[in-house]
Amino acid sequence: MPRKNRALPRHLLVLRTSAMGDVAMLPHALRALMSAYPDLRVTVASQAMFRPFFAGLEVGWLDVDVRGRHHSLHGMWKLAAEARRLGVDAVADVHDVLRSQAFDLAMRLHGIRVARIRKGRAEKRRFIRCGGRGMAPLRHTVLRYCDVFRHLGFVFDDPAPVVHTAHPNPFGEKHGVWVGFAPFSAHRGKTCPEPQRREVVRLLAARCERLFIHSGGGDEAAFAEEMERTYPNVTALWGKVRFAGEIDLIANLDCVVTMDSLVMHLAALVGTPCVSLWGATHPGLGFLGYGAPEEGILQADLPCRPCSVFGARPCRLGDYRCLAALTPERVVERVERLIARPKP
Repeated sequence: MPRKNRALPRHLLVLRTSAMGDVAMLPHALRALMSAYPDLRVTVASQAMFRPFFAGLEVGWLDVDVRGRHHSLHGMWKLAAEARRLGVDAVADVHDVLRSQAFDLAMRLHGIRVARIRKGRAEKRRFIRCGGRGMAPLRHTVLRYCDVFRHLGFVFDDPAPVVHTAHPNPFGEKHGVWVGFAPFSAHRGKTCPEPQRREVVRLLAARCERLFIHSGGGDEAAFAEEMERTYPNVTALWGKVRFAGEIDLIANLDCVVTMDSLVMHLAALVGTPCVSLWGATHPGLGFLGYGAPEEGILQADLPCRPCSVFGARPCRLGDYRCLAALTPERVVERVERLIARPKP
């Protein structure tokens, strides 16, 4: 609840240093806050690589070097000193981990107000135990971010989903249907198995003019490059564009097929239709791309899922049947349904 009888902050620092998908959800909440309070000065404290997520928002930036000078708890006290020199008078900690708590303490000791996110950890454990059956979807992470701002006294409406807008196209003039495919994630429980992703590429490449494969480096890039050599209309994106260019490309796609991963949230930032594939995790835990259409969700109704909030736990049955149930034919059918859906 907003705190009464206190002056509103004039310079708010918002702290979130990872993970990529969680940082990519933050602009939705900031857009709603800054629309309601146009005179509010906002500084985002995060890793420099995430700055393109906030394009179009008039925010200041404080680089957080999580692998260098800000790595330790002592480093977070250094970061707090840097923040105080900027003149911030309130902190929204939308991360709430040990390091951010050290930062919060350093700011509170200097009389600066701090509000911290309530992640609903107990609710999420309960959701996992019962497989979500009998429970309503949990509060979306974007709305939890908004609640932190409200705790500092701000009053504003929940953010509206992003309406698709024009972005420059890093791959030139577009002809026909363009689709993106992001089959990878940090965890096996939400990574498309190799035989399935090969078949998805084959089927999509036969149905669209261009197919772009989003990936990281290493084995992921090797797979994407092999598909690029196999199909003339497939493009492996690794090494060809940076984050900002990848976001611009996604804005020019007709649809993106993605796991529960970063690309799902990038699509939400630019209003591109998304088919999201869910294995060990579940959209009801609050991590669905903000504003993503429900008809884009593809998941299996199995008694063993969801088994993890973030997909990190190994499959206790050993076969990841939750992913095997998401057949390439179902994926392609869902893509065709979303592409035929009128754009907002």
